[in-house]
Amino acid sequence: MTGLRDVMSPNLPQANQPYKVMAIYKFADLPDAEAIQPVLAKFCCSHGIKGTLILAPEGINGTVAGTPEAIDALVAELFKGTLFSGRLNDAEVKYSTAEAMPFLRMKVRLKPEIVTLRAPEANPSRQVGTYVEPENWNALIERNDVVLVDTRNDYEVGLGTFQRALDPATKTFTEFKDYVEEHLDPQRDKKVAMFCTGGIRCEKASSYLLSKGFEEVFHLKGGILKYLETVPESESRFAGECFVFDERVSVGHGLAEGDATLCRACRHPLTAADRADPAFNEGVACPHCAGDAEKHAAAAERQRQIDLARQRGVAHLGDEAAALAAQRKAQKKAQAEASRLRNKTG
Repeated sequence: MTGLRDVMSPNLPQANQPYKVMAIYKFADLPDAEAIQPVLAKFCCSHGIKGTLILAPEGINGTVAGTPEAIDALVAELFKGTLFSGRLNDAEVKYSTAEAMPFLRMKVRLKPEIVTLRAPEANPSRQVGTYVEPENWNALIERNDVVLVDTRNDYEVGLGTFQRALDPATKTFTEFKDYVEEHLDPQRDKKVAMFCTGGIRCEKASSYLLSKGFEEVFHLKGGILKYLETVPESESRFAGECFVFDERVSVGHGLAEGDATLCRACRHPLTAADRADPAFNEGVACPHCAGDAEKHAAAAERQRQIDLARQRGVAHLGDEAAALAAQRKAQKKAQAEASRLRNKTG
């Protein structure tokens, strides 16, 4: 299995937790994505795997979780089975673990792109920037002749980013094209380094910049997640936490679960400062959606449905999400308190 790392990194401190989480992406020729979808969905569901996988003619992208045995079975199917027949060789794969199942259901979605940019000229299968391994990233981004750009959306950047990185302040990845047009110049910015959560966005963004005439484009191989897993915290240039698209909300160094929680009204990640804000009303509103009556109404209706389900003695998906959020909040609070005590006694 060329290029596949199928063992848990010894750098991860939580390797004995019960759930194994796998993030994967690969730009590959998948004209049969529609035929693959139901077969892959059935396989995952039959093994108790949950999460989201996106299939498109240009490849696969997603994150799933399950027991270690279930994820190992999925890995064997993806890389050794007939469903993909070797087309996922050299895929970017990252593993971590979780104390509780971080997803509520299993979804295999068909989309036109595995990461939406709507720029046909950006084709990583044809051209892509220079990959930079995490252990070499610090030296690159500390150079004065390198422009460092965070390709993620604004709410992700708000939780954490690399020192000196430019924030495009985008709401969606499609807005990145406008940022490049307005703020970057191939004649002036000769060397551009980019990064994202797992590597997929900046791989496509690097292809886009090369198509626009930028001379040297670099991107962090494996993204922030690989960097946090690989680079010791004492040497890290990443400040804050990295947002992840599941119920863990954020991770820090060693991919340990972070302190961030999620607003159930607007889905914005919340820091401790956000939760201490007077505008925060758990399950209903947060400082980021305090003026959005529509979102508050939707949150209130969701809560009403949960209450009705409880009255009927029927389980509701919102109950599961709320319980999981409460459990994680308690765990994070306990972890923070334990860390505070260690620092105090140390």
